[in-house]
Amino acid sequence: MRRYAITTDCLLAAFAVALCLLFSGVMRSAHAQEALPSWNDTGARSRIMDFVTATVTEGSEGYVAPADRIAVFDNDGTLWSEQPVYNQLAFVFDRVKALAPQHPEWKSKEPYKSAIAGDIKGVAQNGQKGLTDLLAATHSGMTTDQFSKIVSDWFASAKHPKTGRPYDEMTYLPMRELLDYLRANGFKTFIVSGGGVEFMRPMTEKMYGIPPEQVVGSTITTEFAIVGDVPVLKRLPKLDFVDDGKGKPTGINRFIGRKPIFVAGNSDGDYEMLRWVTAAKGPGFAMVVHHTDADREVAYDRKSAIGKLDKALNEAERRNWLIVDMKADWKKVFAFEQ
Repeated sequence: MRRYAITTDCLLAAFAVALCLLFSGVMRSAHAQEALPSWNDTGARSRIMDFVTATVTEGSEGYVAPADRIAVFDNDGTLWSEQPVYNQLAFVFDRVKALAPQHPEWKSKEPYKSAIAGDIKGVAQNGQKGLTDLLAATHSGMTTDQFSKIVSDWFASAKHPKTGRPYDEMTYLPMRELLDYLRANGFKTFIVSGGGVEFMRPMTEKMYGIPPEQVVGSTITTEFAIVGDVPVLKRLPKLDFVDDGKGKPTGINRFIGRKPIFVAGNSDGDYEMLRWVTAAKGPGFAMVVHHTDADREVAYDRKSAIGKLDKALNEAERRNWLIVDMKADWKKVFAFEQ
């Protein structure tokens, strides 16, 4: 009888362990589904989650201490839509139109004439100087606080030309979920973008949960001044730093001070950042958002004037960068989709 009781106890204990393991597996599976619900169950999703799991599992070869879990994301075309025109360029055009009554000479002077007409090709024909002139006219001559309010007011009223939606709704839902997932696993998330830093900062916390101090972008020169006995920072018509291409790794080093272990981009403007993050010994994960969905968004890559993806696409496989196929890997692109 005693032997029978011991055997029964052992069976009950084994059954309890099996239930715990089963429940744990179910919970892990449910958590995985909950973590990235707008991602299809494809290899892309699995690779991301496998990397993060290894990163946070103490004793694993890929474990990374929380302080070093730095993730950086491009913005245009990676976190929010960049077609048919960069959001900041749409802002520039609207600002030129708003300021035009104060500058009647703009009606016949390029590149302002083309900007007033919304003629992107006309503006492009004026080259880099034309764009610099537009940025100087619309982004300087005010304080940083004044510019922040101008940007916030624009986002509150402007609509995307293709969808008619507010620009703050034109963010990619799967990428926002990825940001949340990384932060839930101890990562600190940053934006590293070629866009103007003070154009992005008023909106990034609301859109992505990324506070202003974790946004790295292109900057213009600012100058301390006393205006009416009030200390202010005045924005001057002079570029200070361009955070694109080779500027991205230097911007990360300059403003973040830690080398990331996770990087996401979508264009050749991110190439140097992708290379730098994944060249180091130890964990380093890079992903490239490939715009393949012409129905839900826009399909573009190698020949696009905006968000060109050519060199990085060619080298992704041999460098073990993850290509995220928007059409195949995402259940949804935008939150407003039915």
